[in-house]
Amino acid sequence: MNQLDALKQVTTVVADTGDFESMKAYKPQDATTNPSLILQASQKEQYRSLVDQAVAEFRNAGLSEAARVEAIMDRILILFGLEILKIVPGRVSTEVDARLSFDVQGNVNKARQLIAAYEKEGIARERVLIKIASTWEGIKAAEILQKEGIRCNLTLLFSLVQAVACAEGGIQLISPFVGRILDWHKKASGRDFSPQEDPGVQSVTTIYNYFKHFGYATEVMGASFRNAGEIRELAGCDLLTISPALLGELSQSSEPLERKLDAALAKAQSPQRIACDEKSFRWLLNEDAMATEKTAEGIRQFGRDIVKLEGMIAAAI
Repeated sequence: MNQLDALKQVTTVVADTGDFESMKAYKPQDATTNPSLILQASQKEQYRSLVDQAVAEFRNAGLSEAARVEAIMDRILILFGLEILKIVPGRVSTEVDARLSFDVQGNVNKARQLIAAYEKEGIARERVLIKIASTWEGIKAAEILQKEGIRCNLTLLFSLVQAVACAEGGIQLISPFVGRILDWHKKASGRDFSPQEDPGVQSVTTIYNYFKHFGYATEVMGASFRNAGEIRELAGCDLLTISPALLGELSQSSEPLERKLDAALAKAQSPQRIACDEKSFRWLLNEDAMATEKTAEGIRQFGRDIVKLEGMIAAAI
């Protein structure tokens, strides 16, 4: 048994890509996308037809150019999601515009639009996770959506306080970013880290153990991996979303894979509860330089890629 197959026995494996062929090759349960991945995929010839279809549907829609671009953007997200759901048996994560990260009602409105578009195509809302940034406003928006049966995936998450706020808000799933945490600490310290001491691995381990100890139902999905060693150290996590390159590396290894995270062991620990009212959230996040900087950086990066995709759309209409 290769390591990918062994991992699937203890963790739900999710494909972190917009590339359909990779999903078919590695047979993940779910798939996640983000603006950067959609932008990359949209520029490939094999996926150009999806962009062309979305443009054609709204070219003569009688809308202003800005409204047409927004409608086409949303349609591209849905078309990619529909193709992904033909491949994976589980769920697809579709991301809300990162420029809404500090807008509660904006996130809610866009999520409702995306879910309505999926349901119009015959896709049950249970098969879709709406990705929203883990700002205070994003978490509050997700709480509203969860009560409407719209499941959310809180992304750009770098700290325990962000995770706990999501769990207390009844959010379906969180995506703590492993590799970006490692990136920050490598730059700050000027040194590298083994998988066992990797700060990103340690962060997800802490979140997982906290959730399982206190009985939170929110799923933990490690994301943004830099190497296969990080993945191996998180074997047993609820879910892990993995790039095609690292899925391939795991599939080529026949070394034994040890389960590292276990809910039963987590229940035996004694973590201290942390407060998650708005004042506590903002203060604790502010006190964590890494989490503050990486959350902001991630929102800016996704925002820039949305603007690039919008530019590509505007040039086509």
